[in-house]
Amino acid sequence: MSLKDKASNKVQSAKGKAKEVVGKASNDRSLERKGQSDQIKASVKDAAEKVKDAVSEIRKSAKEK
Repeated sequence: MSLKDKASNKVQSAKGKAKEVVGKASNDRSLERKGQSDQIKASVKDAAEKVKDAVSEIRKSAKEK
């Protein structure tokens, strides 16, 4: 996973958390759900990047044999 992708996912997650907190504080369920959604999207992207990295490592080690 590139550092840029990691940073982007962390920023998206942080923005999502901020939206969730503001939504809860202002009793805005829509904003709260949008924040939760942003956090989930960031987590899914992060997991996909980790899978991509693992597959890349497997291919690399298979070529070395």
